[in-house]
Amino acid sequence: MGIFDKFKSGFKKSASAFTSGLRDIVVKKEIDDKTLDKIEEYLIQSDVGVIAASEIKEIISDSKIDPKKDIAEEIKTILKEYIITLMKPLENDNFFKKKEKINATLVSGVNGVGKTTTIGKISKILKANGNKVMLAASDTFRAAAIEQLENWANKVEVEITKSSQGADPASVAYKAIENAIANNFNQVLIDTAGRLQNKKNLMEEYKKIANVTKKIDQDAPHDVILILDATSGQNVINQVEEFNKIIPITGLIMTKLDGTAKGGILLAVAKKYKLPIIALGLGEKEDDLQIFEAEKFADAFTQINWLKYWKLEVYKNYIYIFL
Repeated sequence: MGIFDKFKSGFKKSASAFTSGLRDIVVKKEIDDKTLDKIEEYLIQSDVGVIAASEIKEIISDSKIDPKKDIAEEIKTILKEYIITLMKPLENDNFFKKKEKINATLVSGVNGVGKTTTIGKISKILKANGNKVMLAASDTFRAAAIEQLENWANKVEVEITKSSQGADPASVAYKAIENAIANNFNQVLIDTAGRLQNKKNLMEEYKKIANVTKKIDQDAPHDVILILDATSGQNVINQVEEFNKIIPITGLIMTKLDGTAKGGILLAVAKKYKLPIIALGLGEKEDDLQIFEAEKFADAFTQINWLKYWKLEVYKNYIYIFL
């Protein structure tokens, strides 16, 4: 199942929520101000953000859509083009390519976003591209976190540096990079404990991990990836804001897009922060991490947005929209 099918399947599960607020809309063939306001309202409810929703509304208004054309298809095309224009510059498939020298990546995020699982999936892609991968089990706080990462290391056949539960996370990260350099590994993925962005002591510990890695390589961490949970909706905006203050983020991965109607939040994050988007998590299986491509995302998003659920009936120059 490809990105389009997974995305489509996920949105169908919550179609009623995704289309809330658009009931009993009546618009003329020429899109009027009331209809534009309803479209903007829908987009905001779909978590695309106020700024993006306003811009899309203005583009639709300025487009002067021919009433003889299929209005729904025209709006869908406008939305798709907007997404591609916004997000194409944020693609970063270079992250997964083979590196000539050591590349240490710090992987962070709040509790429950799927960091450890995502690291396992990243490892598989990196290895397939010819990288020699070392995992660092620096989540020494959560029960069974080390075991979970070790299971992923065995599953995708990469190496792991670990200690015991309660050990110093920064020390584990340091040893992992040290081991990688000594044994000619070129990729180190550092797992970290989930932490709420408003917990100062935990965020300081996170900062310490990054600082300690610089003792062995002054450029480390070379990448800082923040994992976001799509089901969290607008909460991810604050997460990006706070994590980025501690250590500048170099890339984002959004997980759990296969079972939510809140995929629009990725547009809001892209519009506000313009950070590279590394990949999308579309399921639990090894191969369910999809390298981000703006055009594929736009195809999936527009094919399963509210336009697919409108039932259009034309009567005496009016289009009645039923949900």
